Amino acid sequence: MAEREITPETSRVGWIGTGLMGASMCEHLIAAGYALTVFTRTRTRAAALLAHGATWADSPRAVAASAEVVFTMVGTPADVRAVVLGDDGALAGAARGAVLVDMTTSEPALAREIDAAARVRGVAALDAPVSGGDVGAREARLSIMVGGDREVFEYVQPLFARLGRTIVHQGPAGAGQHAKMVNQILIATGMIGVCEALLYAYKAGLDLPTVLTSVSGGAAGSWSLTNYAPRILRRDFAPGFAVAHFLKDLGLALAEARRMRLALPGLALAEQLYRALEAEDYGASGIQALVLALARLSAVDWP
Repeated sequence: MAEREITPETSRVGWIGTGLMGASMCEHLIAAGYALTVFTRTRTRAAALLAHGATWADSPRAVAASAEVVFTMVGTPADVRAVVLGDDGALAGAARGAVLVDMTTSEPALAREIDAAARVRGVAALDAPVSGGDVGAREARLSIMVGGDREVFEYVQPLFARLGRTIVHQGPAGAGQHAKMVNQILIATGMIGVCEALLYAYKAGLDLPTVLTSVSGGAAGSWSLTNYAPRILRRDFAPGFAVAHFLKDLGLALAEARRMRLALPGLALAEQLYRALEAEDYGASGIQALVLALARLSAVDWP
């Protein structure tokens, strides 16, 4: 990779999966001048990108055939397997020397499988899940956790730099996904604390914006408190990150914990609370809707 360099003038980029976060990330690459080819299951989801200059491809394989670096950001490990390793997947269309970068939160074992399959074909692969939600994607300040060969990581850096601010190589294939599991475990238990604290403040009769001013800047401050608590106060439960997607991530983390014979009761509790929230038809809501499930446990009507 050392003799090559990624530039907007010389490099073609592909993107598979233009959902809530993926679309914003694609916009940053287009704005930087990169020629971008896209595919997503529902073409209308890519309409804005096509209007801004992206080129449509009819399959993941066709995306890879037109690009030197291909990003995937889809829903589940099964989706990753299909769009990367399937008969019409990106690996089937990738030329020798191409790079596949999966930004989906997925299974570490699948990341290692993709890496091994890619090497057989002379293709490089990175697992690079992200944290920062819809806001981080829109503002290009995501945290990107990368697994795979360091030389390949350095090669793709110009593209990562257009998408995030904290970009860290975590280790070999699968290490990026393990780092994302750490991130999700922290968020899961942290969201319980945010929601329980707000419920306590409400029942104690405190003015919620006022108490947030005090606690957000102290030792209790966190990204979740700063970004999700104001949404909870506005009853804004729109999905910056949806409950259904978070449950997928928590399931992945629990599976890895079981494999490592780790007891993580906080993670298990968070998964059960979010499962209850999904059962009440909040699967499409943002993860901040957890306050509603916790409020019901104490028969509290959230204002």
